[in-house]
Amino acid sequence: MNVVEERYLPDPSLSREAMETLQRDIAEAAVFEDDIDFDPDDIASGEALVAGVDQAFLDDRAVSAVVVLRGDEVVERASAVTPLSIPYIPGLLAFREGDPIVAALETLDADPDLLVLDGSGRIHFREAGIATHVGVLFDTPAVGVAKNLLCGEPRQAVDSLPEGARVAIEADDSMPDTPAGETVGYAYQSRQYPDSTNINPLYVSSGHRLSAKTAVDCVAACGGAYKLPKPTRLADAYADELKETV
Repeated sequence: MNVVEERYLPDPSLSREAMETLQRDIAEAAVFEDDIDFDPDDIASGEALVAGVDQAFLDDRAVSAVVVLRGDEVVERASAVTPLSIPYIPGLLAFREGDPIVAALETLDADPDLLVLDGSGRIHFREAGIATHVGVLFDTPAVGVAKNLLCGEPRQAVDSLPEGARVAIEADDSMPDTPAGETVGYAYQSRQYPDSTNINPLYVSSGHRLSAKTAVDCVAACGGAYKLPKPTRLADAYADELKETV
């Protein structure tokens, strides 16, 4: 894969104000509607290539792992290790973890139809979570899958949702650049125990070139037997494997 928009490469040496300004520029460049040449059904059938991206950490280094799937088949894996230059700051994840993600994706021979990242997309204070940042950099459809809600407000309670349930996440005053009440993503209950309701939902949002609805349709199509979609679950396992060797 090749970076298309080099001007948006994450630079951890920037001031916080400059980082936030860059994120607003990225959000303006992002496309939060469907601009894809595949259908979510193509993911399960293996007609679309999906790359899962996740990170692991070793002291002052980040390990980025990418696993590319065609249906249930792993067709390629890639990785990169880079120093961590700044601490974790909510809303600025891409400036901490973006370097190894970009480096790993740049080594791919495959050209994925979709990137699935562990983190937020449009559900972000400035509509530019790590999935948006990476999607715009490579001009590739991308979706963010977060375990916790960074900002915005669920349209209804998300406790004890049945498997498959989706609850819209609406922009609120924590997202000052977004019209209040606009749907920016979904709480998606990917798995639930039949005799219990204690698994929390995932928070899914478009990173780039996807509508909110199609983003969650894509995550659902990725499937898997666990809470996390299969691409990011395999990337997470690969990242942990890499920690033992780097």
